Amino acid sequence: MCARSPAVLASSLIQSHRAVLGLRSTRAFSLTAPSPRAHSARSAMAPTPSTRAIVISGPSGAGKSTILKRLFDEYPDRFGFSVSHTTRSPRGAEQDGVEYHFVTQEQFGDLVERKGFVEHATFGSNRYGTSIAAIEAIEKEGRTCILDIEMEGVKQVADHPTFPRPRFLFLSPPSMDVLEKRLRGRATDKEADILKRLNQAKVEMDFAKSPDAPHDKIVVNDDLEKAYQEAKAFIVGDDA
Repeated sequence: MCARSPAVLASSLIQSHRAVLGLRSTRAFSLTAPSPRAHSARSAMAPTPSTRAIVISGPSGAGKSTILKRLFDEYPDRFGFSVSHTTRSPRGAEQDGVEYHFVTQEQFGDLVERKGFVEHATFGSNRYGTSIAAIEAIEKEGRTCILDIEMEGVKQVADHPTFPRPRFLFLSPPSMDVLEKRLRGRATDKEADILKRLNQAKVEMDFAKSPDAPHDKIVVNDDLEKAYQEAKAFIVGDDA
């Protein structure tokens, strides 16, 4: 599994988003996936259009963090990030149910078998995943769950057999040249990392334009204000 696995990347992005946005994670979750009967009941209580989960993806440097920060600032009580599950041990002052839901390999495997994750991945000897229960915990609070994940995670969410289909937004840079300038302008990455990000960005952008992609909307970030307004119109809808 490559270092940019979907659940690992999503988890790190979510932690940075929470730090920037000052968010607390919900602690509600379940270690067991719903039975078919429970799923049938859940389907009858499917999320309303205003709380249906939204998947946001796009290459590093496309502007996802900037747009999400502005969205959370404008609508502080409307959105939330789910808490990922992981089999790794807590680090430092990390708390169960805050940074992650810390579970055993057996518990994680059981959730995988029961289709309890909308997406999951392995990084090294540790496993990471976004559970249906964690997303539903956000929805039960009347908030829309934002999933910031990459291409492989997007595919898993779109192909999940029971999870109500989210809405998919892809944020794209105007061109590879512009993206390269943005990444180099950060002056934080090594050359090898920049090249790796650019290669991955090309793959993600090609996928987003393919007929197999589930995206409902592609926003090209050639102007930040324009891109934010387009993304907001898609995410917030009639309330924008």
